Amino acid sequence: MAYDEALADRVREVLSLREAVTERKMFGGIAFMVGGNLACGVLGEQLIARVGPDAYDEAIAEPHTREFDFTGRPMRNVVVVGPAALESDEDLAGWVDAGADFAASLPAK
Repeated sequence: MAYDEALADRVREVLSLREAVTERKMFGGIAFMVGGNLACGVLGEQLIARVGPDAYDEAIAEPHTREFDFTGRPMRNVVVVGPAALESDEDLAGWVDAGADFAASLPAK
């Protein structure tokens, strides 16, 4: 599956001031890692954000989000954010930062 290059570039911009950010092809899209831990990714025109267990219930209740069930088994801690929730740079940054903050809180790999 191809991913939205423009959205990936917007994610790169948000992550540009962070350290230890790498990219990896994953899930048929592109994943952004912080300290070797998944922070977020772009799959098609959607953003995947790893928000962690404490923020998951609040995140999944937001409009235009759903659980991430790529393998048929939902991944609790990860939400898929639809394009309608990513239109403004501020909204995108909120989701990307949530994922990056959670990834940065984990031990580096």
